[in-house]
Formats: sequence, structure tokens, C-alpha cells
Amino acid sequence: MIMPRSIRKSSTARKLEVRPASQQAENLRRLRRDRAVETAQDYVEAIADLSASQGEARVVDLARRLGVTHVTVNRTLARLKRAGFVNTKPYRAIFLTGAGHHLADECKRRHETVVAFLHSLGISEKTAEMDAEGIEHHVSPETLAAFERLLLKRKS
Repeated sequence: MIMPRSIRKSSTARKLEVRPASQQAENLRRLRRDRAVETAQDYVEAIADLSASQGEARVVDLARRLGVTHVTVNRTLARLKRAGFVNTKPYRAIFLTGAGHHLADECKRRHETVVAFLHSLGISEKTAEMDAEGIEHHVSPETLAAFERLLLKRKS
């Protein structure tokens, strides 16, 4: 890739800053923690959707819906069970706990708000749904509240 001369000059003239190992480690720990939260949110939302539409959520259904293997689903369910979000029994359906239902409801509300906001900008249904899958996990409560205020104002 050819970079403009101004970028090449400034990037070569600039000394690379090396972050302290402790700072980099903390940043990576936070990133892994955020990914784990995002995964938990995706799973409880999918379990709630499957339970509502099919009467139950099974490992095979979750694997298909989330695009992962049944082994990945089982490992993640073990973490969700330890965190208090699901109850499972071998060869049985997966059930959300009270905390799991609360998290699923919150995720669904966030998702619907982000999708509605993107629609209000003229984004197509397919793109809004796809983009919302990433945005919903990372949008701050302040920004989400602003989305909701704007949507309410447009309804009025």
C-alpha cells in the first residue's frame, strides 16, 4: 500500500512508543472480559429466542443459531451456569435463570433500540440487523439513552 508522503514522513520520524507490559496486559485482560460478556449476552439472547419460538433451547439449536460447534456451546454453557445465567442437565433443554432472563431482556431491548435507530437513519433492514449485532454490545448507556430520546422525539 502506498501512503501519502505526509503520512510516511510523520510515521517514520515519530519514535515508536512502547507501552509498559502491565498496561498492555490490563488492556488485553479488559478486552477478553468484554468478549466474554459479549458472548454471554449473545447466548442468553439466543436461548430466550429459541425458548420463545420452539418451547425450548437445545445445544444443537444454539450451535446452529450461533454458528459454532456443540463443544463450544457446552463449554460456554458451563461458564454461563457458573455465572448463574442458565440451568442445564445432560441431554435436556437449557433454561435461563432469573438473572439470565434479566440479561436476555436487556440485550433484546438494546438490540431493538440500535436497530430502530439505524432504521431512522435510512439503513436497510439487513444492514441494520447486522450492524446492531456489534453495536449493541459496545454502545454506552448514555449513547443508548440518546438513541431512545431521539426515537421518541421522532414518534411524537
